[in-house]
Amino acid sequence: MGSLTSIQKEVLIGSLLGDGALRKQGTRTNALLEVNHSFQYKEYVDWKWQHFKEYIKTPPKPRHGNGNRIAYRFTTQSLPFFTEYYDKYYSNGKKFIAPDITLTPLILSVWFMDDGSKSRNTYYLNTQQFSIEDQNCLMSILDRDLKIKSSLNRDKIYWRIRIRTESADRFKKIVAPYLLPCFRYKIDNDPVTTDSKDEI
Repeated sequence: MGSLTSIQKEVLIGSLLGDGALRKQGTRTNALLEVNHSFQYKEYVDWKWQHFKEYIKTPPKPRHGNGNRIAYRFTTQSLPFFTEYYDKYYSNGKKFIAPDITLTPLILSVWFMDDGSKSRNTYYLNTQQFSIEDQNCLMSILDRDLKIKSSLNRDKIYWRIRIRTESADRFKKIVAPYLLPCFRYKIDNDPVTTDSKDEI
């Protein structure tokens, strides 16, 4: 069934760096994409669904989880091009960073919407799921591709990426045009100009 567009690829990679998951069901050969966020971010799940809806049979639906948590999610069909990314970003069912990954403003923005947060004067990318080696790789690529300096920050027994203060303004400038309204709080509720990104 066709192939992914460049924007679909960027949304997919940004999701895989964050909360998105590729998985294989049972004995199926091909992988599917699962997007699952809190219901309060329904707008974001619907935005991702719009990008992949041609590969989705059932629109996003709410699902009750533990306690009072309500998730909002969808899964795509199992398709060969998702399998290519599964083989590239997973080993024994666990995510890892492909050495040839390239970061773009859209990829970074999806990653930040998925799994980023704000500190007093800079930003975090919650990369605790990745190994230290993978996180070091991501920091090098952030610098190489987007000229963003970062360092590791201890979070209890884990580590995550912290954007260095000197790169905070650049980071904000890059992601701000892409952030959906439900995530504007992550950049201090500052006004965001989106005119140049309406096609996204």
